[in-house]
Amino acid sequence: MDCGVFRECGALVGVDEAGRGALAGPVVAAAFCPGEGFFENSELRELCADITDSKLLSPAQREEILARLEQWRDEGRVAFAAAAGEIDEIERLNILGATRLAMTRALEALPLELPSAGEAEMPLFEQAASGPRLRILIDGKPLKNFPYAHDGLVKGDSRSLCIAAASIVAKVTRDRLMVALDAEFPAYGFAGHKGYGTATHRAALHAHGPCPYHRTLFLRKVLGEGEGKGRNS
Repeated sequence: MDCGVFRECGALVGVDEAGRGALAGPVVAAAFCPGEGFFENSELRELCADITDSKLLSPAQREEILARLEQWRDEGRVAFAAAAGEIDEIERLNILGATRLAMTRALEALPLELPSAGEAEMPLFEQAASGPRLRILIDGKPLKNFPYAHDGLVKGDSRSLCIAAASIVAKVTRDRLMVALDAEFPAYGFAGHKGYGTATHRAALHAHGPCPYHRTLFLRKVLGEGEGKGRNS
């Protein structure tokens, strides 16, 4: 795909994550950028009406929207990418560090010239003397020690189309990973709860101990201090 349109349009990029609070599985981040003229197209605007915070959508709705986004990506209308912070990175960097890493990877997978953290800050939507510049919007508060200049938008997944689209890409991508893990470790029910701390998941942890895809530090609240190792680790 010729991605010059994304480099030149001075667009917004929305970034969000999925799985930050789960007990198992990677944290997944996604970045989404509409192409030039995207919001001026009335047909596309109408089709965007149901794009909102992924947590407010059913799995079927999220899959349907992702299929639409994939079609637009193939047509060159949008660009998006997803990336993960893996279990060992969560253990080594903590969940915030792994989330930053996943977001960085997702942004760097886009065909964009990203604004470095060292660039002078300017108000959102203000144009530089050389013309429009890319702005990165991350759901929540601004991140410390992030390599790219960005703005935080609290509850951004319900306030920004770009962040909402990123939240859907991240959520569906992670859900698919957890369904694949369910086939490998069926005792935990990953396909149902996606690694979050439901009663079913907690009961499985007490019965079987953790598997290699569980987050050891997170399990202290579930299994108690010193019980982070189990038969499947």
